[in-house]
Amino acid sequence: MPDQPDQPDRPDQERADAVIVAARRTPITTRSRAFARLGLEDLAAPVLRHVLGDAGSATGAPLVVADVVLGNCRGPGGNPARIAALAAGLGVSVPGATVDRQCGSGLAAVLEAVRAIQAGDDRPRLAGGVESASTAPTRSVGGKSYARAPFTPAGWPDPDMPAAAQALADADGITRERQDAHAARSYRRARAARDAGRFDHEIVPLQGVFADDSIRWDERLLARLRPQFPDGTLTAGTSTRISDGAAAVAVIPRRMRGRAPGLVVRGQAVVGCDPALPGIGAAPAVQAALASAGASVADVAAFEIVEAFAAQSLAVLARLGMEDDDPRVCADGGALALGHPWGASGAVGLVRLFSRLVRAGAPAGTLGVAAASVGGGMGVAAVVEVVR
Repeated sequence: MPDQPDQPDRPDQERADAVIVAARRTPITTRSRAFARLGLEDLAAPVLRHVLGDAGSATGAPLVVADVVLGNCRGPGGNPARIAALAAGLGVSVPGATVDRQCGSGLAAVLEAVRAIQAGDDRPRLAGGVESASTAPTRSVGGKSYARAPFTPAGWPDPDMPAAAQALADADGITRERQDAHAARSYRRARAARDAGRFDHEIVPLQGVFADDSIRWDERLLARLRPQFPDGTLTAGTSTRISDGAAAVAVIPRRMRGRAPGLVVRGQAVVGCDPALPGIGAAPAVQAALASAGASVADVAAFEIVEAFAAQSLAVLARLGMEDDDPRVCADGGALALGHPWGASGAVGLVRLFSRLVRAGAPAGTLGVAAASVGGGMGVAAVVEVVR
C-alpha cells in the first residue's frame, strides 16, 4: 500500500477504526526468578501507567479510559484486570474485564477492546495481558491438585502442550535439526535486537530488571539436550520457557489520534481447530484475519507468531506457505528466546509489531500480523496497518 502520511482520515474510517497509539511491556523473566514475588497487579499496573502516559503524549491530550481489558490464564481469579486498573491509579470509575483464551488471551483482550470501539463505543481503552506463573495458585478438586484445567470435555483429546508439540512434529515430519535451527535463529535474532537497543523503548523496567532474562542462553548447547520423549525430537531448548510478564496497548478511536502514528486494526479472527493438534491454530486464524482485511501473506511486512515450541512454529509457517527462516517472522526473536508468559504473550506480539513498524518508521499502509495458537484447539490473529 502506498505511503500517504498527509491524507486526512476519511469519515467512514473515523467512525469505525480503532488505533493502537502506545504499546509497552515488562521484561520477560523465567518463572521463579526475578519476578518470583510479584503478583499480577505488580506486573500489569506499571505497564498500564506507562501506556496511558505514552498515549497522552502521542495524542496531545490525557486519555479518559473507558475500560481495562487484560488476558490471563492461571491467576487466582477476582478479575485481575480490575485489580490492575485500581493498582495503576486509574480511579474507581474505570472498570476491568479479564479474558481467558489461554495462550491467545492477551491478543484476544486487545481485540475485545477494538471491537467495542468498532461497534460504536467511542472511548479509549487499555488492553493487553499479564501472567505470573511464579505466583499462580495450586488448584484442586475433591482434594486432588492439578496443574491445569482440562481444555476439552471427557472423551476428547486433551494433550499437554509438550506432547501436543511432539505429536505435531511427528505428524508433519519436522526433524530435530529443523527445530534446533529454528530455536537458534530465535536466540540470535533476540540478542541482535537487544544489543542494537530495539527493545529499549518498549520495556518498562521492574525491580531493577531491564531486559528479558533468557536471551543470554547459549544456543550452541541445543544439540546436547536430550529429547523430552522416547524416540522424540522435542527438547527443552526447542520449548519455550514458562515466564512472568505483562504487556499492554492503548486503543483509541481514530478521530482522537490527531497526528499520532499507530496501528489500525484491519482484520481479526478467532478460530477452532483439532484439539489433538492445537499448535496449528495460528495458521487458520492468520488466513481468516487476512481474508477479513482483504490481504494475503505476501502483503505482510512483519509477523509476530507466538513461538510456544519450534515444531509448532514450523508447522504454522508451513501451513501459511512460508519458509522456516522467513525474515519477516519474529525478526527480533520470538517466545523461544524471550519467554512465554501465557496470558500476556499475544499482547507482547502487538507490542513487538508497534516497535518494528511504528517506532522503526515503517511507512503508512505497511501491514503486520500478530497471532497465537491456543491450547484446546484454537487460534487468534489480528492484521494491523501503520497510520501516520
